[in-house]
Amino acid sequence: MSDPDNTRTRIPLLVFYVTLAPSPGFSYVFPRSDARDESLDFRIVSEAGHMTWWYKCFSLNRVFLPTAYSISIMTKLDVKTLRFFNIINGKSVSSETTHKVHNPATGAYLADVPIATSEQLDECVAAARAAQPAWGAKSYDERAVVLSKLADELEKNADVYKQLLVSEQGKPMASAASEVGGSINWLREVSRQRLEDKVHVDTPERRVVTRHIPIGVVGGIVPWNFPLLLAVWKIAPALQAGNSIIIKPSPFTPLLTLHFISNCQSFVPPGILSVLNGDDDLGPLITAHRGIDKIGFTGSTETGKRVMQSASVNLKRLTLELGGNDPLIVLPDVDPEQIAPHIFWAAFQNNAQFCNAAKRVYIHDDIYEKVKDALVAYAKSITIGDGFDEKTQIGPIQNSLQYNKVKTFFEDSINKGHSFALGGNLNELSGSGLFVPITIVDNPPEDSKIVTQEPFGPILPIMRWKDDEDVIKRANDTEWGLGASVWGNDIARADRIAEKLEAGTVWVNEIHMYGPWIPFGGLKQSGVGVENGLAGLASFTNYQTLSSTKRIPTFGS
Repeated sequence: MSDPDNTRTRIPLLVFYVTLAPSPGFSYVFPRSDARDESLDFRIVSEAGHMTWWYKCFSLNRVFLPTAYSISIMTKLDVKTLRFFNIINGKSVSSETTHKVHNPATGAYLADVPIATSEQLDECVAAARAAQPAWGAKSYDERAVVLSKLADELEKNADVYKQLLVSEQGKPMASAASEVGGSINWLREVSRQRLEDKVHVDTPERRVVTRHIPIGVVGGIVPWNFPLLLAVWKIAPALQAGNSIIIKPSPFTPLLTLHFISNCQSFVPPGILSVLNGDDDLGPLITAHRGIDKIGFTGSTETGKRVMQSASVNLKRLTLELGGNDPLIVLPDVDPEQIAPHIFWAAFQNNAQFCNAAKRVYIHDDIYEKVKDALVAYAKSITIGDGFDEKTQIGPIQNSLQYNKVKTFFEDSINKGHSFALGGNLNELSGSGLFVPITIVDNPPEDSKIVTQEPFGPILPIMRWKDDEDVIKRANDTEWGLGASVWGNDIARADRIAEKLEAGTVWVNEIHMYGPWIPFGGLKQSGVGVENGLAGLASFTNYQTLSSTKRIPTFGS
């Protein structure tokens, strides 16, 4: 990350909130200041390009921050020693039917997990409905205490959760540490959020106020790419707003979620936070269940449409965070060597299994060849492998269904005669894991599959552009509108382009900067509603207006 004004100091260290937890390959970035007693914003930046999280730290006067920490040693987890259960009404529940979970990097068996039945769903919903009124009657401060305890649980057993995440999802340990740390921060920050009543009229005769009341029972459906964080994005606001919530993890990555929610039952009232693992039948049962009042869903646009249709049975409230085909636009005034790592990690973070990954890169014609060469050179330096290997920067595709989908993009580009700047051969990597080589497609046609659709895997098209209005038109020519980014030293030009892009979040000279206080959502077919921020918290409430005349008026007066 460039720092032309020399306003930041980089220290290789990972900090989750105010807890120092060392991990290799990360930097601790903070504004240089002599007034260390002030509130400062901090962020964690992975040198390997993984997720960036913002933190608020307080009272750092006289705190000594050394320039380096050694790699922390964690006790190796044997997943087979753990047992996994659904949680219904605060109790661990098994099922006659189970399915197996495997490590995508090795193919190794990890665990059996229960598949919830429709009867168990009914029981879970009934418990959630019975428990919610008392929970909703508590104050924000009382509910915040529980959210803080959820964060404490993650922090206390972070090594276990990181290893579960690497085992079942496949991501590198540094990425897993970032996800666990981000989840801790999210829980603590959401616990500080409050929705205030809005007073419209307040006179001696009359008072009109709009307030936020809990929706009721929430169903949270979570994908496999960020299984913990995206569960927390639903759990934290749902609970803070006074709802009960039932989480359905992806059947590919249920272990961490089942283990975490089980461990939280000692300090969450029974029925308030439940989890049901299931097969393909469980999701539709949840979205159609008349006892559930809201669905929070993260996944593909195709599935999101089915969720919306199914949820219409009782007009459930919906928050849908769906697919994306995010454009990244590079202006002609950038340094090719400097921009290459930014482009790479914008596109290939989490092995490109990321709704907000840059899916299309538009590089100005004047610097196209130089940027392409720098990008290819940087990509060749990246290590792909098992997430437990500390040298690994990118892991496998998470599951065979997704692997086969990504494979169709390779086949299409090969069949269409596209030129590959890098990669293109699926058989390049050996081993039993679901590994795919980093692949860059050189200037494919604008109407090709790799440009118009979302692969959700490590194959990236880069294209030339010359005219600002033309690249804006091409960037917007998609049914999706989740995110976009513009990179250039001419900030006025970058801002002009950014303001014309049709996306829920547009970054300029940065990307994937999220925060618990920043609303996040998509335009077009990339979603409905927003997550995070006070707007995200409000989406877990109903608005109720109380209009009151203080004395009964004489009729007709």
